Amino acid sequence: MGPALPRFDDLPEVPGLGLRHAWGVFGPDDRVGTINLLTPERVRAGVACVRTGEVVSLDLPLDLPNPPLFGRKPYRHTVFALNRNEMDDRVDDFHLQGSTQWDALGHVRCREHGFWGGVTDEPTSERNVLGIEHWAARGIAGRAVLVDVAGWAAADGRAFDALTPREITVDDLDATLAAQGSTLEPGDIVCLRTGWVAAYRALDAAARVPYGTDPTFAGLRADEATARWLWDHHVAALVCDNPAVEVVPGDPVVGSLHRRVIPCLGLALGEMFDLETLAERCRSRRDHAFLFTAAPLHVPGGVGSPGNALALL
Repeated sequence: MGPALPRFDDLPEVPGLGLRHAWGVFGPDDRVGTINLLTPERVRAGVACVRTGEVVSLDLPLDLPNPPLFGRKPYRHTVFALNRNEMDDRVDDFHLQGSTQWDALGHVRCREHGFWGGVTDEPTSERNVLGIEHWAARGIAGRAVLVDVAGWAAADGRAFDALTPREITVDDLDATLAAQGSTLEPGDIVCLRTGWVAAYRALDAAARVPYGTDPTFAGLRADEATARWLWDHHVAALVCDNPAVEVVPGDPVVGSLHRRVIPCLGLALGEMFDLETLAERCRSRRDHAFLFTAAPLHVPGGVGSPGNALALL
């Protein structure tokens, strides 16, 4: 069994910020956060969801979005000859978070209080003790549930445009799970579909250029209620199809969900995962639970990694 966790409302607050934190819950020197919840029992629970053996890739091509979002550069891929008979290739200006990606625990800090666990090392000049290599070394695998908010909204006749800043609340999450007949178990990986991938792919090349410099999209409301829902459901990882998990642009009064859950709760976040084919398969099988696996790149000190994720149905 996984570790017993305190209720969200019983967690202490970061001094002066009013944000609840779980520092020390998984041990004084923890480096993996909520990935601790992916115990062998949770992996076996995921394996029990496999019925047909179908494998669905959850990664976008590495060159999408194009142009990249948030000021990132497009990578340069070069194929060259090692000798007369062998080819090789290299990638330059490769942003590890440019496409389907994981946010490592060293990605966001809680102001002067530091990163996950209160770590105050500066990753740009010191050794990053919260690098992606800790997740890479153990892998990410377990039972997952697709929470298809876009599908629920469409079936319920609700207007929902994934390219607009529509907030997804905990009530929306609960309504979607109820409509699907899905139940979350402690240690599950939650895969949230907003429909962003399909909406982005529907944009033509000309429309993608201004969108790349000023993206807007639906996402989770960044309030304390969302953080409480994620923690009290004992979510091991939260994987979304949009570029930032939370709604963009967000409301400064509400705050940053990244700050609430990465440095404070140690929650593993994934962004821009392609959940479109998975959603179709889940609807046809009338079951939204599956085995999720991912192998982040083993980049020592890395603050992110491509997703490298699969769904096994």
